[in-house]
Amino acid sequence: MRDHTLSTAIDGIRRGAARVDATTPPDRDRAVDALRAFAILGVVLGHWLVTALVADGGTLHTASPLQHMPWLALISWVFQTLAVFFLVGGHVATRGYASARARGTTYGQWLTARLSRLFRPAAAVLTLWTVAAIALLLSGTDFETVRALVKLALSPMWFLVVFAGLTAATPLLTRLNPLWPLAVVLHVDLIRFGLGGPSWLGWVNVAAGWLVPYTLGAAWTRGELDRARAGWVLLVGGTAATAGLVLWAGYPASMVGVPGSTISNLDPPTLAAVTFGLAQCGLALLLRDRLRRTMSRPLVWSAVALVNLSAMTIFLWHLTALMATTAATLPAGHLPGLHTLPDNLTWVAARVAWLPVFALALAICWTAFRTYEQGARKRSFSRSRGVRAHIRPPHPSAKRPHRA
Repeated sequence: MRDHTLSTAIDGIRRGAARVDATTPPDRDRAVDALRAFAILGVVLGHWLVTALVADGGTLHTASPLQHMPWLALISWVFQTLAVFFLVGGHVATRGYASARARGTTYGQWLTARLSRLFRPAAAVLTLWTVAAIALLLSGTDFETVRALVKLALSPMWFLVVFAGLTAATPLLTRLNPLWPLAVVLHVDLIRFGLGGPSWLGWVNVAAGWLVPYTLGAAWTRGELDRARAGWVLLVGGTAATAGLVLWAGYPASMVGVPGSTISNLDPPTLAAVTFGLAQCGLALLLRDRLRRTMSRPLVWSAVALVNLSAMTIFLWHLTALMATTAATLPAGHLPGLHTLPDNLTWVAARVAWLPVFALALAICWTAFRTYEQGARKRSFSRSRGVRAHIRPPHPSAKRPHRA
């Protein structure tokens, strides 16, 4: 009986995946969706691996294994994938804006539709954490604990603000050469670190630094990155520049912020973070053809489509899932990899073991809050019925669409 139930479930998944595959428009570039899903999941796994909430008496405070084991910086090279997200974002936005203009859609209508996909799920996070913070304070929870939790939960919001600003500026960025914002980052770092300039000048790089991969996405739309040579130049040049900056210019090896460090490559972005992003973008461009072939498999494509449909929900709630797991298990004592100081490999092994639990908590958050994003995205996916099929399967009497 159990084997029959499992077989039935597997068959159902395969049929659903085949339906998603069959109803996806043939002109949809599935590599774009795959890269976006990769970027989001990379950030999620990276945060889950290097973010710790340490129980110290009656309080919780954040810590990082990179602070105690700096040789683990390689983890940040694997999972700090925001540049790829901005690359895809720039490509999709510039291509979408051109299509909107061709259809006669105004800039205001286009921008409102795009921003609603970002800020509807963000509003749900802000509402829940406002209520949670007030409830925790009223219950007598230590202020520093509440502050640490809220700061961590809302930390992804900086990304939305920057991405929304770049999206709003898309009409001005469609022809901008990525070398211009790269030059700004170079000069800002030269003034800050080479000439002893003010530290606040680094915040210019919040816009300029992420403009680099975003305008690379616009160059992709223009067809300037179609040849493999462009990907190799970015990959090799970006890797060599990043290695040089880390080895000889004093930049941190970690591509994410580390508590206690005097310089962060990400807060605000440094030249090393930008050159590292160029290398990532080059690798992403080189993988496009292979990803397109991989995405022809119905099961793989349906999973990628589902991640894309809920990309912002996953991104915004993954740290809440981590904190919920930490808080729910605190009565059991200081569990390794969860409440203890991340200062040895035992903690790392224990944290890896906790990842499925974090994923389960995130799945609960996704179930509760996905409608805030999917409701805003339903219209935008109207030309991709394969993605919408995850929400509402077609009626059995519906005609099967032609597949090219």
